[in-house]
Amino acid sequence: MADEEIRVVQCRKLGKPLPGLKRKPYRNDLGQRIYDEVSQEAWDLWLKESVRLVNTYRLDLGSSAGQQFMLKQAAIYFGFEEGDVAETAWTPPK
Repeated sequence: MADEEIRVVQCRKLGKPLPGLKRKPYRNDLGQRIYDEVSQEAWDLWLKESVRLVNTYRLDLGSSAGQQFMLKQAAIYFGFEEGDVAETAWTPPK
C-alpha cells in the first residue's frame, strides 16, 4: 500500500504552510475554499469552536437555519466573510 501524499496549503487562518484537509468539509463553494486554503490544524480548532456555538445557541444542525448559521460562522471564522464570530458562553479555565 502506497503512502498517502500529504497536501500542503498556505493556511489563511494560521498564516503558514501546513497539511491540508483530506477532503472538502462541505459540498458547496465554502467547502472548496476551506479545502484549498485552510489547514487540518485550523479546521480542528474550528471544530472545537463550533461545538461551543452549537451548545451556546442550542442549534439543531438538522435544520436549514442551524446549518446556515454554522456555515456563516465558519466563513467569518476563516476570514472569507466580514463580521464578528458569534459569542459563546464558554470561558477558558483559570
